[in-house]
Amino acid sequence: MIQICIVIKNNINMETVNPRIKLSLLWIFILTNIIFRDIHQMTLKHHLEMLLTGTYNGIEVTEMVMLMGGIILEIPIAMIVLSYVLKRKYNRIANSITIVIAALLFAVEPPTDMDDIFFKIVEYIGLVTIIITVIKWGPSHQSINE
Repeated sequence: MIQICIVIKNNINMETVNPRIKLSLLWIFILTNIIFRDIHQMTLKHHLEMLLTGTYNGIEVTEMVMLMGGIILEIPIAMIVLSYVLKRKYNRIANSITIVIAALLFAVEPPTDMDDIFFKIVEYIGLVTIIITVIKWGPSHQSINE
């Protein structure tokens, strides 16, 4: 039996990570989970059948529905960039407002199976981690240009 030893020389303490980077990474984490949950659903026969009929979970898929879906998906995409570039004060406000919107949007679409429940839990854990990061983000983490 071969044993592989991995030595980690520099432990990363998440408390010392720049809050902007941490928030951007958390939004990437949430967005990735949203995308992979959707891709994962596409492998199920009944989801493909719904898409092919033009009705998904009882809702007719129109251009307006597709536009709304695109706008909703743009929220975490925008937060990846905004979390990195906004000054602390505006960053905290933007993330706080977006967390409420995202949590409500996640709640609107009820899970349809076990993997949906899993992905929703992971997405909510990401949102809670963002809230904690925003709350703990004190003035000591400000950069020189703020």
